[in-house]
Amino acid sequence: MKTVITYGTFDLFHTGHRRLLERARKLGDRLIVGVTSDLYDQTRGKLNVVQSCEERIENVRRSGLADQIIIEEEEGQKIQDIEKYGADIFVIGSDWVGTFDYLKEYCEVIYLERTKGVSSTDLRQLLAPIVRVGIVGCGRIAGRFLKESRFVSGMEVTAVYGRDRKKASQFAAEYEIAGAYSELAHMLSVTDAVYIATPHHTHYDFTKAALSSGKHVLCEKPLTLTTAQAAELYQLAATKHCVLMEAVKTAYAPGFCQLIGIARGGIIGTIKAIDAGFTKLVANRALREYDATQAGGAFTELGSYPLLAITKLLGMQPLEISFVTDIDPATGVDTFTRANFIYPGATATATVGIGAKREGDLCIAGTTGYIYVPAPWWKTEYFEVRYEDSRRNRKYFTKFEGDGLRYEIAAFLRAINGNDALPPRLTNKESIFMSTVIEKFLNGEQVHKL
Repeated sequence: MKTVITYGTFDLFHTGHRRLLERARKLGDRLIVGVTSDLYDQTRGKLNVVQSCEERIENVRRSGLADQIIIEEEEGQKIQDIEKYGADIFVIGSDWVGTFDYLKEYCEVIYLERTKGVSSTDLRQLLAPIVRVGIVGCGRIAGRFLKESRFVSGMEVTAVYGRDRKKASQFAAEYEIAGAYSELAHMLSVTDAVYIATPHHTHYDFTKAALSSGKHVLCEKPLTLTTAQAAELYQLAATKHCVLMEAVKTAYAPGFCQLIGIARGGIIGTIKAIDAGFTKLVANRALREYDATQAGGAFTELGSYPLLAITKLLGMQPLEISFVTDIDPATGVDTFTRANFIYPGATATATVGIGAKREGDLCIAGTTGYIYVPAPWWKTEYFEVRYEDSRRNRKYFTKFEGDGLRYEIAAFLRAINGNDALPPRLTNKESIFMSTVIEKFLNGEQVHKL
C-alpha cells in the first residue's frame, strides 16, 4: 500500500483545494492530510487565516478525500510524520517548488501545479474588498514592505510613486507592480491607501496630500518632526474618516505586545527605570542617515524605537527631558545621542547611534524584579523576568517573522476594514508625544553636546 501525505492551511476550502487533494489521492492508495494549527500559522507569520483550525479540519473531512487528518503544530514535524505514518510520497503545491527538497531523503517529493481560478484570496474579497495600496518612495524600506506584504492577504500593491520616473519604473518592474508614477495625484487616483517610505522631512507633506485625497495612510517613523504637524495630520484623518498609522513595526509585533502587557501587569512591581538602546554603525557618509537636509542623524533615524518602549511603559507626561549628543562636524548630524527622561517616581534613558556602538538591549527595572530583553529587543522574540531569587525567573518566547512589517500591515488593513477589536497598538496621542520629543531634540532644548 502506497501512502501519500500533504499539508496545508485549507482556509475557506475551495475548488483549488479539492482538486489538489484529488490529484494527490490518485498518486497512492491512502491519503493523509495535515492541517496547520492556529498557533503554527501565527508563528510562521501567516496573518490572513479567516477560519479556525477546527473549521478548516471540518472542511477537509467533508471533502471525503482524506483517509486520515492530522494537525501540523510545529516546524520540523513533516519528517516525524513521514516516518511515523510510513509515507511514500510527499505532495505540495507548485508555489513551494524547491522548498521541501530536503524531504527527498525520506520519501518521494512531488510539486503539483495549482489550479487556476477561484482562490482563498478571491473568497476573502467577498468578505472585504481588496485594498489597493500605493507606495510613496522607491528606497530600501519600500522593498522590504513589498516582500512583507505578501504574507498579509486582503491587499494588493498596485502602484508606486517616485519623483524620478525612471527609478519608479525600475522599482515597479523589479517587484511586478502594475503602475509607476512620477505625479502623486495620478497615483492617488488609482489607490485606496498609501504606504509612505520617503526621507523623514517629507512625511508631513506626503501624508497630508494623501489624507486630503481621502486615502488611508501608513507612514514610516517618525510620522513628523513637530508636535503641531502630527496633531494636524491626525485631526485631518479624523475629518476625512481615514486611517492614519505611524509605522513603528515593534509596536505591532506579538512579542513586544506580550512584553508590555506583562510589564504593566505588575509582575516586577512598580516600574522604576527603563534603559533602551538601538545602535547601528553606518559607515557610508553619503547615505541619507548623514544628510542634515533630509533630517538625518541617529535620533531621527532610530529614536522612535526606544521612545516607543518608554512611552508605553511610563506614559506621556515626563517632568523633564534632556539630551546628550555627539555631532559629526563634517555633516552636522548626531552620530550618538542619549535622551534622559524623569517621570514622577521613575526614570528612563533612550540611547541611539549610527557612529558609535553599544548593546542593543532593553532593561525594565521594578521594585520586585526586572525584565531583560536581549538585542535586538525591537524584534522581540525572547525576554526574561528575573528576581532576586533566580529560581523564580521566567522565560518567554514569541516568534518574530521576517522584517516584522507584516504585523503593522495586518493591523493597518484591519483598521481600514473596521474589524480590529483590539485597541490601537500605537495611539494617536503616543505618536504625537514621540514627535514632541524629536522636535525638542531638533530645536536644541536641553541638548548638551559632547
